[in-house]
Amino acid sequence: MARNGDGQTLSRRHLMTGMAALAATTACSRSNAPSPSVSRTVPGYPGAQWVPANTTNYTPANRPTGHPIRMVIVHVTQETFPDTLMLFGRPGYRASAHYTVRSHDGFIAQCVREQDVAWHAGNTKYNWGSIGVEHEGRVDEPKWFTGALYEHSAALTATICHRYRIPVDRQHIIGHHEVPGSDHTDPGPLWDWPRYMRLVNAAF
Repeated sequence: MARNGDGQTLSRRHLMTGMAALAATTACSRSNAPSPSVSRTVPGYPGAQWVPANTTNYTPANRPTGHPIRMVIVHVTQETFPDTLMLFGRPGYRASAHYTVRSHDGFIAQCVREQDVAWHAGNTKYNWGSIGVEHEGRVDEPKWFTGALYEHSAALTATICHRYRIPVDRQHIIGHHEVPGSDHTDPGPLWDWPRYMRLVNAAF
């Protein structure tokens, strides 16, 4: 899961507030079709549903101007897809990711513009130089890591790498646990890195 802007781990069991985020999350979980509220001005991944994080949970920026995007960081939410989006939309949660991928069908929500800095790595330098991709699931439950999850996430990562000329290798596509200073274990030992990297290379 993402980490807050100060790099501190947040409890998973916050009170779920913010009716706007709940409404957006519910709509997203019901249908694969983009909602009428999706803005055509939001750059990102075609077909992703725009479910914005609260403005208290990321840093507005103008990347890659002045701050090159050099890597993709892979996360596992330790939450359900709807709860993850609700938390990102909760004022003061102080964590977010650019994208969240749903387990059973690979459906993608975009929560932060790629130009802006999501708070997902627990490391300021890595936040500013990366795109964060969350995956619905729990690190110790293999049922979450479906073929659809891998395939849709890999296509997303390949698109990001192509857009920012990021090398498609394990030095530039890393897990949250590989971020310096991280105390997280995601995406965990059940994440199939060889399979994922094959899919990213094929999509690229």
